[in-house]
This record gives sequence, C-alpha cells and structure tokens, in this order.
Amino acid sequence: MPLTRDEDIKELLEETRTIAMIGASDRPDRPSYGVMAYLQSRGYRVIPVNPQITGEHIHGEFVFRELSQIGEPIDMVDIFRRSIAAGEAVDEAIAAGAKSVWLQIGVINEEAAARAEAAGLKVVMDRCPKIDIPRLGVPRVDGAH
Repeated sequence: MPLTRDEDIKELLEETRTIAMIGASDRPDRPSYGVMAYLQSRGYRVIPVNPQITGEHIHGEFVFRELSQIGEPIDMVDIFRRSIAAGEAVDEAIAAGAKSVWLQIGVINEEAAARAEAAGLKVVMDRCPKIDIPRLGVPRVDGAH
C-alpha cells in the first residue's frame, strides 16, 4: 500500500536528497516548474527528465531524456505524468534503482504502485511534496548524499 500516514511521508521526505522529476517543464505556468523550484529551495537536488526538452536546463539543472541516463543514485522519482503513463515512469524508477516514487496529485496507478512496492520502493500517490513539506514541518535538507 502507498504511504498515507503523515509520519511515514515525513520520514521519506527527510531521508530523500536527490529527486529525479519525470515530466519536469521549462514552462513557468506548469505545476512541475514551481514544484521543482520549491524543492530546490528546500535543499533537494532535483534532476529534470523530459524527452521533449533534453539538453535544455531548468532551474540550472541539465534535462535528461530518461532516468537511465542520470548515472548517479536517485532517492525519489517525482512523477508528473498522466496516470496512464505513470506505469512506464515507475518501471524506469525500478530499473534505475530509485528508493521511492512519488506520484503527483491526480496521478493514480494502483498497478504501477504495486510493482514499485514489490521491487522494494516506497510509494506515495496522489499527493504533492510542495504541499506536504510545509504541512508536515519537514526541515530543509542539506542536499548531500
């Protein structure tokens, strides 16, 4: 089952340092743009992933085409994709050795969540870290791995 208890979600956010964001956007009107900036302001390293703008930069970070290109440990994969496309993103997260997946508000894919959990990943679904971090009083992280 995805994490739902505040204590579990807070612990996950406190343990996380590096976040890969699938569906990151360079458009200021997109939710992922603001969430990425917020997470960076809280000390997280956020690595954007978006095949449509590979090679560009968002908030100073190089945009990768896919998770497998990143080549460094990923604590969390934050998924800004439609629910139907979230399964592919979760499978990429499993293959990349991520520790957790976070499906954004409105992104619900029970089958993908079950695959992630079976592979040992923690799962948060239909929530937003930009909302949960201040609500849960998660302290700023130092960004070190």
